[in-house]
Amino acid sequence: MIEKHTDNKTFGPPTLIASDVDGTLIDDENRVSRRTIDVLGAAVSAGVDFVLATGRPPRWIAEITDQFEDTAAHVRYAVCANGAILYDVEHDRIISAATLDPDTLEKLVDHAYRQLPGCGIAAERAGRSAYDAATPPFVATSGYRHAWLNPDHIEVGDDEVYAQPAVKLLVRQPGMRSDEMSAALKDAVGGLAQITFSTDNGLIELAVPDTHKASGLREIAGLGGLDTSATVAFGDMPNDVEMLTWAGHGVAMSHGHPAALAAADEVTVTNNDEGVARVLERWFG
Repeated sequence: MIEKHTDNKTFGPPTLIASDVDGTLIDDENRVSRRTIDVLGAAVSAGVDFVLATGRPPRWIAEITDQFEDTAAHVRYAVCANGAILYDVEHDRIISAATLDPDTLEKLVDHAYRQLPGCGIAAERAGRSAYDAATPPFVATSGYRHAWLNPDHIEVGDDEVYAQPAVKLLVRQPGMRSDEMSAALKDAVGGLAQITFSTDNGLIELAVPDTHKASGLREIAGLGGLDTSATVAFGDMPNDVEMLTWAGHGVAMSHGHPAALAAADEVTVTNNDEGVARVLERWFG
């Protein structure tokens, strides 16, 4: 069960800032605005930790953290793959990875093919770092069509998708809404996996049960000694719901999915209108 840390009526300056990336921290051109960088820098300079909490894998984190280079907005840790991977950004090291075993993956693939005929399947795997050449990070069947550009995709046979442990199984069905896919698969999957999605464009993601951004943030806070007594979190999609609920103050972007809006304590403006910065400027402006 996810519970609040604080009474939102008395929420004060945050001790920890956790933010989703796509649709939240960055604009639609994948840029962090100068205004956002400046206010995050002020927060970090005041002793506040700033953690990325994203569905992205570690190898897609540098695109974001490089934008903070030579600024005060320092990122020590990232919760990746919707909580399945804890990543030490400073040392390019995977701290831990919650993986689905091959037997479970095979069962999930079978359920997906039965409930969503014609779907494509892919698996995200974790190595020891963001760029571990020994571990092919993303493998997909020939029927898998990406919801976004993925230059490191390796096509394999169906059985190879579940041949090794994976932090998440991705199920793709262009032409369906992601919430429809989730509803169609939920009962069949049962307690085998956590189902979520970060886009409405026909893609759902399955991970170890009870693995989500909130669980990842709890774990990274314990390992890194981060103060979670007053956490503010930002997000826009169903994969942010647990984090928004867990945080002392959950903030959803105004363009967000209804599930994120319902979970939040506050709704800010869109990612293109610097919604994250506008909230943080209350304390660090």
